[in-house]
Amino acid sequence: MSTVPPNSSPLRSVHTQNFVDILQQCGISLIVSTYQAGKLIVVRAEEKSLNTHFRMFKQPMGVAADREKIALGTAYEVWEFRNVPAVTKKLDPPDLHDACYLPRDRHVTGDIDIHEMAYCNDELWFINTRFSCLCTLDRKNSFVPRWQPPFVSAYDLGDRCHLNGLGVRDNQPHYVTALGETDSHQGWRENKAHGGILMDITTNEFLAKGLSMPHSPRWYRDQLWVLESGEGSLATVDVKTGKLNTVVQLPGFTRGIDFWGPLAFVGLSQVRETAVFSGIPITERLNERICGVWVVNIETAQIIAFLRFEDAVQEIFAVSVLPGIRFPEVIEDNETLLSSSFVLPDEAIARVDFSTLKSKPQST
Repeated sequence: MSTVPPNSSPLRSVHTQNFVDILQQCGISLIVSTYQAGKLIVVRAEEKSLNTHFRMFKQPMGVAADREKIALGTAYEVWEFRNVPAVTKKLDPPDLHDACYLPRDRHVTGDIDIHEMAYCNDELWFINTRFSCLCTLDRKNSFVPRWQPPFVSAYDLGDRCHLNGLGVRDNQPHYVTALGETDSHQGWRENKAHGGILMDITTNEFLAKGLSMPHSPRWYRDQLWVLESGEGSLATVDVKTGKLNTVVQLPGFTRGIDFWGPLAFVGLSQVRETAVFSGIPITERLNERICGVWVVNIETAQIIAFLRFEDAVQEIFAVSVLPGIRFPEVIEDNETLLSSSFVLPDEAIARVDFSTLKSKPQST
């Protein structure tokens, strides 16, 4: 793997040349969140170069993304974006982009430390870490609790077990991870190195205990995967026995993953030398840890490419694949573009007098 030298940006990165080739051959791009740097990163191939495009948000963490929509959990609200392809003609240059995500809703939740998110039957589910529960949204409430671990006895702002990861199976919320089976204010911190759990929320059963800071459970190819972040590893889980099989160890705190074909795109963080991360296996195993996105072939258990961030970006939370989209744009604050772009139902489009419009609106 050849490595491309860092660019001159203060948010510079280095990457293997085949990272660009992978995105191009798969016809995909990536959405990456970094709450520490306050940025949503769009990772996309531009000819023979890798383009890392940054948008500013306050503490962006959980991401749920596909061709049609993106949801983003931030410091105290949930942003929802919709892809309006017709707007790409207004972007500069007009023939480069193949998707444009415009903000559609901003829902104020309060400071609940939103972690992983997922769409199930077009309904957004998300982990509310401070209240130790799994939630959805409605128009009336800050959030609607839908599930809480049976060992947690109440709702409060105490982050009792550090519920963090959400896995979907058969288009329904199915798996969660937490850093402890605890029911007191930040009780998980006492045994953070090996107190992690993986649960099946459809049965309220524990699938695995004694994990090191687990995150990001995923059901993929009829197999349950999990990131044992404290070990810096990607592992599979036997759902009958709870046994973990480490597929690969990586040079950072593993958090955030998505799959495409035989490839896993895994987020890595440096993890700071703080009380939260002291005493976990990876800080003892590695003196230097890396931040970026690593690509693993899950059929061969080999690292085949990487994107490494330097300086300003030190922690990654979420990594999501945008299937079939090669060069997207995400708009968070562009008054001219937002005030002049309209999305209407098909029945309304049929009655629009386009002779009075500069550009044709995009129907839903």
